[in-house]
Amino acid sequence: MELQNHKEENGISSNQNVPNQDLIQRVTGSFGKYQLYLCLLIFLSKFPVAFHQMAIIFLSPKVEYDCEGSGNNATCPCPNPQYDTSIFTNSIIMEWDLICDRKWLTSFTQTLFQLGTLLGSVLFGMASDRFGRKRPLLLAVVIQVSMGIVAAYVPDFWTFTFVRFLVGMSVGGTMVTGFVMVMEFVGTKYRDVISALYQVPFNMGHMLLPVFGYFLRDFKEFQFAISVPGIILLLYFFLIPETPRWLVAVNKTDEAITILERVAKVNNRPTENIRRDVELYQESVQKNQLKKGNILDLFRTPNLRKNILAMSFNWLTCSYCFYGVSQYVGQLSGNVFVNVAASASVTLLGTLASIPLMKVIGRRTILIVFNAICALCLLILCVIPEGIGSVICASIGVVASFIVFVLVYLYCTELFPTVVRNAALGFSSMMARVGSMLAPFVIELRDVALWMPPLIFAIFPLLAACITFVLPETKGCELMTTIEEGEQFGKKKSTTSKT
Repeated sequence: MELQNHKEENGISSNQNVPNQDLIQRVTGSFGKYQLYLCLLIFLSKFPVAFHQMAIIFLSPKVEYDCEGSGNNATCPCPNPQYDTSIFTNSIIMEWDLICDRKWLTSFTQTLFQLGTLLGSVLFGMASDRFGRKRPLLLAVVIQVSMGIVAAYVPDFWTFTFVRFLVGMSVGGTMVTGFVMVMEFVGTKYRDVISALYQVPFNMGHMLLPVFGYFLRDFKEFQFAISVPGIILLLYFFLIPETPRWLVAVNKTDEAITILERVAKVNNRPTENIRRDVELYQESVQKNQLKKGNILDLFRTPNLRKNILAMSFNWLTCSYCFYGVSQYVGQLSGNVFVNVAASASVTLLGTLASIPLMKVIGRRTILIVFNAICALCLLILCVIPEGIGSVICASIGVVASFIVFVLVYLYCTELFPTVVRNAALGFSSMMARVGSMLAPFVIELRDVALWMPPLIFAIFPLLAACITFVLPETKGCELMTTIEEGEQFGKKKSTTSKT
């Protein structure tokens, strides 16, 4: 009765038509040996994603320099800087003199990387709908490995920035297609857990980055070292299949049946009726095919428009804070390797903690609470001196923003109906990249005042916590299908009688 009332409060009738039982899930099972095998393979791709996404921390670490003849540190203009190489022997700042009037180029190269990630997410997402999940993923892996290695040997800043832009595109492609592939094999019951665990290899890659940075103090050696492990992903050519869901959707029935039979055998499921079930399912889909929505449908009606604006601002905020504050930690005083490792370690704990949180607490409550925690930590960071306390506050801010990052994937999936769900995820993901593109320039404000970056970072999660109050709760509600259901969702109905 409680669940029924919850659905009716959100404007969804308890006797609405329930979609047919999911064919793929019925044939393969929700989660078996094959899904475990596939998850382990795809999860490997998140390590190089983390390496390249967070590499800027060690490509352009904080550096001290003296100006020849002036006797002063960091004086501008400085035609012949003498860099302190006691910690890092070479960085992109030292290599191309990214100081004084060229200092903005350090942030610019990271912003272009994130722009590449944005474009890669969109382009590879479109390609995966057109050409299947496997081929775009393989292309992204090849670009990531080859361009990552090339970036270690390019002679000038602009070529380096362009090559990193291509790496960013491949990273966006890897993340989008890999996540879709996993979600299309895993049953509904386990998707919330797997969507959270999908972030764990990213956290572990982030934790490994200081190890690379510690042993390889020249940025060229570092860039080469973080790119080479991606070669193992070329085994995807032989080890991963196309997803049966896509094959069924594009009427490649025989290929879908072959893969489904293989998966069913590995998971000890019956295989006798797979062909008949797939053919019946395709007939049913063709008879009841829904009109596909697009990104404009998210803004045509008031309720969906309110939801997508609030949700996309949350995506922008968590990306802005996570990437920005993670990079900011590398600029704090103290041992940069310990600071980054500590920040990455607590982020891993946050990811693991998000799993029971999503099982027990409502999506909206988690979003409000952790946005508020992130904002509070960053505001404290404005007023305390740099040291252990500032690293702890920054690390808590990073972990709070990452818990939000984990949650918004699931929340966004539940909040929008099937016909516009991919459009909502795509638009929200684009806004997340906008946030990560803005973040590097905020860090530069340390030169104006040490308190400015944390203050400007804190404003966004504070606003996000307030904005989230307008979103409906989705925990315990069935996924919607049509635009009409999405428009009614969250609108409370007055009830004349209660049982």
